[in-house]
Amino acid sequence: MSGRTVTITEVARHAGVAVSTVSYVLSGKRTISAGTRRRVLDSIDALGYHPHAGARALASKRSNVIALVLPLRAGMHVPVLMRFASAVVTAARRFDHDVLLLTADEGTDGIRRVAASALVDAFVLMDVELDDSRVPLLRELAEPSVLIGFPAEPAGLTCVDLDFAAAGAQCVAHLAERGHSRIALLGAPAVVYERGTGFARRTREGFVAAVAAHRVTGVALPCEETFDEVYSTLSRLLRDQPDLSGLVVHNEAAVGHVLSALRQLGRRVPEDVAVVAICPDDVAERASPPLTSVLIPAEEVGREAVRLVMDKLDGKPTPDATLLTPHLALRAST
Repeated sequence: MSGRTVTITEVARHAGVAVSTVSYVLSGKRTISAGTRRRVLDSIDALGYHPHAGARALASKRSNVIALVLPLRAGMHVPVLMRFASAVVTAARRFDHDVLLLTADEGTDGIRRVAASALVDAFVLMDVELDDSRVPLLRELAEPSVLIGFPAEPAGLTCVDLDFAAAGAQCVAHLAERGHSRIALLGAPAVVYERGTGFARRTREGFVAAVAAHRVTGVALPCEETFDEVYSTLSRLLRDQPDLSGLVVHNEAAVGHVLSALRQLGRRVPEDVAVVAICPDDVAERASPPLTSVLIPAEEVGREAVRLVMDKLDGKPTPDATLLTPHLALRAST
C-alpha cells in the first residue's frame, strides 16, 4: 500500500480489532493486552501506517511536541549534555512525542515565545542555576514543565537529577575509607560556579561537608578544560600540598588531562594519588588506568524527566523532587 495513505480503519481491519483499539495502542491512554498490542503494531508495520500529526493534534488539542531548553554556554561539556538530550528525545518518541530543541541563550524570552506559539505541550529544562531567572516564568505558564536540576527554591516545581551532593560526599567517603587524609576536588570550570549552576555547586557542597564529617583535609578548586590549565592547577596543588594523595574529578573534559598531568608530574595512579571521577561509565572505563567513578546517569535522568512531564500532561500527581541515588563503581584508580 505504498502508493497511497493508509487509514487507521485499514489497520484495524488488518489486525482484526476495533478502530478504538488501534487508537489506544498509539496513544497509550488505555491498557491493551500484550498480544493485541503486538498484533496492532505488526499491522502498522506491514501496512506502513503513519498517524496524521495535524489531525491527531486537532483531536487531542496537543501538538505532541516537547521543548527541551538547553542553552549551550561556556564551561558545559557538550558530549555529556547531548547524552541527556538524546535520552529525552528517545523517551519522548516512546510517548509518540517529538522534541523541539532550544539552544540559544534567550532565557525567559525564548520560553515565552515558544509558549505563545502553541508549538509545544510542555517544557524540559537543563543547565539549571540556583537563582534561575526562568523559574518565575515556569510557575506562570499553562504548559507543564520539568527541570533536570534543582534551583535553590524548588517549591512548586517538578525537578529530577542525580543527587550531586551525595555523589560528592560518596567520593570523599571512599577515599577516607582507604586511608587518604588529604584530598582535593577538581570541579567544573570557574564560569560554571560563577553562574551558580546547581549540579556543580551541590557537588562541591557535598564534598566540603563530607571532608568535615570524615575529619580529613580537603580543598575544592575549579578546573578548566585544557591540558595546560589542568597541568598548571595540579602543579600548584601538589607544590602546596606535597602529601596530597586523593583526587575527586568532576569535570568530564578534564579527566584525561588530569591523568596525563599526574604522570608528567611524577605521580602514579593509584600508588601515589588515588583518583575518583564523577562522570559517565564509558569515560571512566576508557581512562588509563580505568577510574573508580560515580556514574552520571544521563539516560535514566532523561527518561524520568519525560515520564514526569507526560504524567503532568495527563493530570497525574507527580513528586516535586526526584533525586537519583549515586552509585560508585570500583576500578583500578583507587
